[in-house]
Amino acid sequence: MRFAFALLALLLNSSLSWAAPDIDAVIAAYAQGDLKAAARGFGELSRRAVPLADYNLAMMHIRGELPAPSLREARRLLERAAAGGLIRAELSLGQFHEQGLLGKPDLRQANSWYARAAEHGSVDGQVAIATALYLGRGIAQDLAGAAHWYREAAKGGDVGAQYLLASMYEAGLGVDQDLRLARYWYDIAARNGDDAAPYKLKEIDAKLAPANEA
Repeated sequence: MRFAFALLALLLNSSLSWAAPDIDAVIAAYAQGDLKAAARGFGELSRRAVPLADYNLAMMHIRGELPAPSLREARRLLERAAAGGLIRAELSLGQFHEQGLLGKPDLRQANSWYARAAEHGSVDGQVAIATALYLGRGIAQDLAGAAHWYREAAKGGDVGAQYLLASMYEAGLGVDQDLRLARYWYDIAARNGDDAAPYKLKEIDAKLAPANEA
């Protein structure tokens, strides 16, 4: 999974909205290329423990946009942002550990953070933990658990998850085989632009045709 290097311009938790006026001005400075002002502003807000400022300052550390960037400080800031309720920080910590930005990749830690993000509604987190469970990557393989999280991500609009969930219903992986549910999710994936889904729909329709004629 590609690391999410972008700064966040929107508050993801209404309980953090009191910080919006100040942080919006700082984000505007960053967008205009004034990294010095952005670093100063995010730093001031970070000292007030504003989660979004912690997150964005961490991103500047990771991107090397500060005079003395530090990946350890980035991790500390992300952890504090996550503790403050910023779900995107949980996802980014998963990516941080998966990529091993401070050394070797730590898939156990990565999956722990992905699971937290998934439980808090992050579609990207749901896809990440589902894939780990499906492959048994850094965690015991659990096809039923993978199907659960792909289903949540599919309901959240992730096209890849919609296709993968359909394939699991088609093959009976982690779920009872159900061609009608497979067709349902392939159809949704096709409507959302998946290139392979229309071909799978034709295959499923051919399999279902005898049952429909009975």
